[in-house]
This record gives sequence, structure tokens and C-alpha cells, in this order.
Amino acid sequence: MRNFDVLLFQYKYFKIKEMETLVVNTNLKQNYINEIADNLNVLLSDVQIHYMNLRSFHWNVKGNNFFLLHEKFEEFYNDAAAKADEIAERILSIGKKPFDSYQKYLATTEIEAVEGLEEGNLMVDIIIKDLNILLAKERLILEKASENADEGTASLMSDFISEQEKLIWMLTAYRS
Repeated sequence: MRNFDVLLFQYKYFKIKEMETLVVNTNLKQNYINEIADNLNVLLSDVQIHYMNLRSFHWNVKGNNFFLLHEKFEEFYNDAAAKADEIAERILSIGKKPFDSYQKYLATTEIEAVEGLEEGNLMVDIIIKDLNILLAKERLILEKASENADEGTASLMSDFISEQEKLIWMLTAYRS
């Protein structure tokens, strides 16, 4: 190897090592990181099952409100997919590994996997129930994150909570 190639290799190697350190250096305590990653993984499981329910609702809804609900359910599952991605990336950013299989999701979720439904109003009721489960977990994660000066996680949960509270209000008004 020529001297220039050696220097370039060393520069790239040390830059990569430096970047790895920056990614994991959150100044958070390791026991907190383990706990919050566990909580975020459970939330990820719930969001992934919620996402699959929404996909099923989108595909299978029937009735007078088909066009409205079909379109809304697609909007909802796209939002859930984005939230799952944000949760997984937050877990990675604190140096942990997100769950990545439906076996793990099903083993840790509180949200019931639903299949075979066609009735839109029942689907909306299930979405409201599931969003309340997500909200309860997000509030607990927000509280823990705030107590541990974990602004990244706190901010993420705060954004999710605001959006989901509004969505629950709207879905509840739809069902009234």
C-alpha cells in the first residue's frame, strides 16, 4: 500500500470509530438506557400490531362509509409505519437494538391482533381502544425520559401524544 492509501485508510477508520462513539454517547446512564430501550421496544411492538390492524381495516372495510374509512385507514397506517420507524431509530440512537420480528412483537404487545372484521364503526372503536393503550405507554415513557434528562425520547413521546390525543378526539366525534 502506498503511504497516501495508508493515511487515507487510517483517517477513514478513525473517523468511523469517532462517529460510532458520537452515536452512542448520549450521556444517559446505562441502566436507564436498558430500561427505556425495553419500554420503547414494547411500544414498538404495540405500534407494529396496531399498524397491521390498520392495514387489515383498510383492505377489508365495507359499508356506507367505505370511501371515507378506506382512505382514512390508509392515512392511519402510513402514520403508524412512520412512528414505528421513529421508535426503532430512537432505540438505535441510544445504542440498543429494536425488535425486528413479529414473534417478538406478538410476545410483548398489549394490542390484540385483529382479523376478519369488515364493519367500519367497530374498526374505529378498536382504533380508539388501541390508541389509548399507546397513549398510556407513551406517557409512562415520557415521564421516565423527563426524569432522566432524555430530551430525544421525551420530545418523540410528546409529539406522539399530542397527535394521538387529537386523533382520539376526532374519532370519538365521528362515532358520536
